[in-house]
Amino acid sequence: MYVRDAKNRDEAWLLDHIEAMGLDDAAFRSRDYVIAVDQKSNERVGFGRLRVHKTDPERCELTGIGVLEGWRGQGVGAHVIERLVDTAEIEGFDSVYTLTDEAEYLEQFGFERVPEADLPERLRERLAEKRETVSEDVVALELPVEAFSMPDHLREAFKRASEGTGEEAEPEPEDTAEDFGIDPDEATYKYDTGS
Repeated sequence: MYVRDAKNRDEAWLLDHIEAMGLDDAAFRSRDYVIAVDQKSNERVGFGRLRVHKTDPERCELTGIGVLEGWRGQGVGAHVIERLVDTAEIEGFDSVYTLTDEAEYLEQFGFERVPEADLPERLRERLAEKRETVSEDVVALELPVEAFSMPDHLREAFKRASEGTGEEAEPEPEDTAEDFGIDPDEATYKYDTGS
């Protein structure tokens, strides 16, 4: 499993999954995204965006973070967030913001809630937009980039990630003879040796 920058060929895939998950696609640019990829199958399994707001001074926002259902609970989202925070730091940002209705998830990485009145103007506008379009429970969070912390259990889960083994995956039921209308106590089989 690894996280890479999105490429132009990822655009249709990103738009499909952003829409399916009901995520924010305002001012969409595929080059702003990173994508988590399963190296065994080369399947794209998660994504997220670093959106730069051209204000004075510039601010950046993590947004559009999503993980495909069979891959959740395995550290995929955590590694997408880590890559976005690293990118923000490389681009010279001291902190990143996010506007989300999943605050508890992000707080485990060091994000802290920001009162609406303390937000830069553009992010206050975005917060109002997201409360109208996503959920009225959306809150603002901020993280100094050097304060990002990856919980050990998420780093380990990411190393072992595979489809369907996350917290939301249900085990596949075993097929039984009864599923095929066979009475196992009465049936004889072609290669039955009688033992």
